[in-house]
Amino acid sequence: MADEPGQETPGTPDDKPIKQRKNGLYAAVSDELAENMKSGWADTELRGLAPLPQAGQTAARRAALSARFPGERLVVPAGNLRTRSNDTEYPFRASTEYAYLTGDQTQDGVLVLEPAGASGHDATVYLLPRSDRGNGEFWLDGQGELWVGRRHSLAEAEQLLGVPAKDVRTLADALSQASGPVRVVRGHDAGVEASLTDKVTAERDEELRSFLSEARAVKDEFEIGELRKAVDSTVRGFEDVARVLDRAEAETRGERYIEGTFFLRARIEGNDVGYGSICASGPHATTLHWVRNDGRVRAGDLLLLDAGVETDTLYTADVTRTLPVDGSFTPLQRKIYDAVYEAQEAGIAAVTPGAKYRDFHDAAQRVLAERLVEWGLLEGPVEKVLELGLQRRWTLHGTGHMLGLDVHDCAVARREVYADGTLEPGMCLTVEPGLYFQADDLTVPEEYRGIGVRIEDDILVTADGNRNLSAGLPRASAEVETWLAGLRTA
Repeated sequence: MADEPGQETPGTPDDKPIKQRKNGLYAAVSDELAENMKSGWADTELRGLAPLPQAGQTAARRAALSARFPGERLVVPAGNLRTRSNDTEYPFRASTEYAYLTGDQTQDGVLVLEPAGASGHDATVYLLPRSDRGNGEFWLDGQGELWVGRRHSLAEAEQLLGVPAKDVRTLADALSQASGPVRVVRGHDAGVEASLTDKVTAERDEELRSFLSEARAVKDEFEIGELRKAVDSTVRGFEDVARVLDRAEAETRGERYIEGTFFLRARIEGNDVGYGSICASGPHATTLHWVRNDGRVRAGDLLLLDAGVETDTLYTADVTRTLPVDGSFTPLQRKIYDAVYEAQEAGIAAVTPGAKYRDFHDAAQRVLAERLVEWGLLEGPVEKVLELGLQRRWTLHGTGHMLGLDVHDCAVARREVYADGTLEPGMCLTVEPGLYFQADDLTVPEEYRGIGVRIEDDILVTADGNRNLSAGLPRASAEVETWLAGLRTA
């Protein structure tokens, strides 16, 4: 990684000094070099840009937001860079609310909806403009364009987003002088929140965040297309992994080999993985969110792979398959796997418009409870087991969640709208039952211990039922074995 220059430099347009590295090798910038760097650069302004593909949808989303909070100033930040270590940062990911309303993904961006009387609101997106070449910011500042790459000018952003754009460095003063009711999406930009500290309340801001969470429950046509794209790439990522299971066995950290294999697909076809991939082999599969991925991948074990590609527009898939590393299930592994598959089938069948959201969970849990009683691990009747939740020792989690820009989308929606709500066409959710027998669980026979199985698919609610977006990956145990055999010989 290149070492940044380290000298005193002129301030940026808002009079803040350019941050420099303390131990840079250059003590100063000569007047001659500073003057030289100001000129001789070609005009790179982009003109005649087409709007983003989702610009029509983001406009409709802003209109719905405007209608919900008439007469109020609404502030939605993208967020800022977060330090990973010293002067290195984590890759930036715009806040879900900001991306949903603008389609933009740039750091420090802020969407402001100003009350405009009968017309509702006037939307403005506040962004960093191109780096200043007159004062040297573009090559002396650590976030200058010669260090991190070109960003769009404000005029370019207006063409892409379909929203007037202004310099974000003027926003703090504008917000501090604002009057009337204001709401802000919290947790993304401390500077924006500080400018509004005497104008907002936690309760009112939470109402804004909840509304934006609930608005994402029913996906529009663009979003459904992006989710399909994410799932299709994820299917290819699982195929990549299946092809290298034998190579993963040879590695001391085979789970990392699996993780890297899937990550390559995510980076080639999308933006990233939508969440930390769970590459859990053997007993690690009983840890629900095993993301250390530092274990061996051994023949005879099961590999639980829970992973999803995130598209360039930030929509993510979320798929899980549990695969026999050597290509074949043992009789006990198959028995447990088939029970989870049967539970998932019951859950998927319960995903229909007008059904209660929790119906698919209840259907899957009933099947698992029945099998646990049948195997003698729980004492029936099944109705009593379900009433007391005794199956949860081995099923542990809910059977699914909403999916979209966040892997656990709509997470701050009101309970009556989400968990206690009703399914509608356009909703997308996961159905993911599992059984997990911990390695130290003395209440089950020894041969069960250390086996974990989860099967997860991404299900779109349609007008007449549902569509399994991830149906390209086999689920039934015999089909999984045939699929693995075909890929190993391909």
